Amino acid sequence: MPRRRSPPRLLLDKTRGQWIIKDGDTRIRTGCAEADRWTAEKRLAEYLGEKHKPSFGPDPLIADILLVYWREHLEHKPSAENYRYGVRLLGEWWGKKRLSDITPANCRAYGKGRTESAARQNLEILRAAIKYWHKHHGPLPAIPAIVLPAKPEPRTRWMTRSEAAKLLWAARRVSTRGQPSIARFVLLGIYTGSRSSVIRGLRWDWIDFESGTMRRRSRRANESRNKRTPIVKLGRRILSHLQRWRRLDGPKAVYVCEHDGVTFEKMFYSWSKVLKVAGLDNSAGKVTPHIMRHTRATWLMQAGVDLWEAAGHLGMNVKTLQEHYGHHHPNFQSRAAEV
Repeated sequence: MPRRRSPPRLLLDKTRGQWIIKDGDTRIRTGCAEADRWTAEKRLAEYLGEKHKPSFGPDPLIADILLVYWREHLEHKPSAENYRYGVRLLGEWWGKKRLSDITPANCRAYGKGRTESAARQNLEILRAAIKYWHKHHGPLPAIPAIVLPAKPEPRTRWMTRSEAAKLLWAARRVSTRGQPSIARFVLLGIYTGSRSSVIRGLRWDWIDFESGTMRRRSRRANESRNKRTPIVKLGRRILSHLQRWRRLDGPKAVYVCEHDGVTFEKMFYSWSKVLKVAGLDNSAGKVTPHIMRHTRATWLMQAGVDLWEAAGHLGMNVKTLQEHYGHHHPNFQSRAAEV
């Protein structure tokens, strides 16, 4: 009886010190160094996804629904990295189930062991994926109702100047040679208020040193309907940091937060370590990388910056800024309070 063929897997090429994908007699180079196993694993997952062909029918596998939604709709969006982790978590739990297995009980079971916010966000992705399948590869006999956890209150945890200084100090200590500098992420987040996805993909050619401005997306990328990415004016402090980093990186560098070919995504494994070194626990609210955006918005309001100007700087509409951060403004309800 012939031996069963092994599935595609990672193999270390010790001669070159790089990971390759071994698929039978075929070997595909990942371009990832031995120390960059995480990115190599991602390359393998992408390879497996490309080989798989979805099966269409009235009761499809949820894994196929997610795969089609990722390939055809999400993968090419500027914010694709924001969804990658959620799609993977959904695939791990729901992947072997079929559309008919989506019941209120299973939706609640998926939420166990997860925060309400994370479970809701992931289930919203699943709901969108099913609607996409129904529209482009259906119609389905019926679209199951996705039961979502209660919508949590928006997190607006922000840092004081002292906390920000501690975080930056810790980021500089945790950043090690051969890895992207976490300190760059912290500084760019605090001084521009940009979303994490923007900083992760920030390219040197998006920065205009002559005008002192920074683009938040490539010229070819379309503006997202709910996540605006306008050009931001750079202050003296962050501009001087960027000029110094540019000299250090050299003219061939592509991404601001990439070092020696190591991607910025890997840095997030060190985030909890940065918080521990900084002494920033979660007792006063969860401290996520998004805290830099909350901090920037709060500091702008505390400084009395005009709402319209602050909203343009952050890439946020005035209504959202006023609703969540307006109470930090020195003129907040000042006249009403004295009546």
